[in-house]
Amino acid sequence: MLYKANKGQVSYGEAIGILMLDTYTPFIPGDVGNASTYDFPVRFETVEDLTVKRIFSKDKSAYNKLKEAAENLASQGVKAITGDCGFMAIYQQQLVKDLNIPVFLSSMLQVPFISNIIGKDKTVGIISANSKSLDDKKLLKEVGINNKIPITIKGLEDKKDFNKSIIEEVGVLDPEKIEKEVVMTANDMVEQENDIGAILLECSVLPPYSKAVQQATNLPVFDYITMINYVYSSVVQKKYSGIY
Repeated sequence: MLYKANKGQVSYGEAIGILMLDTYTPFIPGDVGNASTYDFPVRFETVEDLTVKRIFSKDKSAYNKLKEAAENLASQGVKAITGDCGFMAIYQQQLVKDLNIPVFLSSMLQVPFISNIIGKDKTVGIISANSKSLDDKKLLKEVGINNKIPITIKGLEDKKDFNKSIIEEVGVLDPEKIEKEVVMTANDMVEQENDIGAILLECSVLPPYSKAVQQATNLPVFDYITMINYVYSSVVQKKYSGIY
């Protein structure tokens, strides 16, 4: 086989490109921003000046910088592009139009799929970094969530340790304390809404706590990593071998 270099590309084999917020937060294993989370190589690109504050306020003026970062990832050979914040949903449809590779910026893109596999008589429970900002019909519409899909949203913005580490960005994170807050939120949701059929952890820092949430609720739990792994399996198919 003859391999040909791509002009301007300096590394190869990274199928998934990840757009990162401009943040000051530790990314632990399981987090979208930690390379050891994955069983395959990924490539990161920071969107300059796209901060937590700007993304929560749904600042669309950051789009050009996000597009530039995405184009840079595409030029380096990635096969699909995701992000590290569910609120990037506000840019989803526009970036799909502007790029010629798959774009899946928000973990909430899984919600229509989840609803279809649990049935319309069940509710998809969404645990978000900021429920007040997330509960926006325009934002939800960007990822295919409409009034026909039963959802309920619980936020972590009022949880002390989550707020300090993720929203206030103090630069320190205690995973044991945050896990307790996330599990407490999931349990409260299930107790208050008895028709929850599955849970989506919307925020990119939450996958490290998915197992604990599942053990506490005994429900299917989806997150950013379930989505990234799924898309990766579609853009990098494997050849099967075995016994017949």
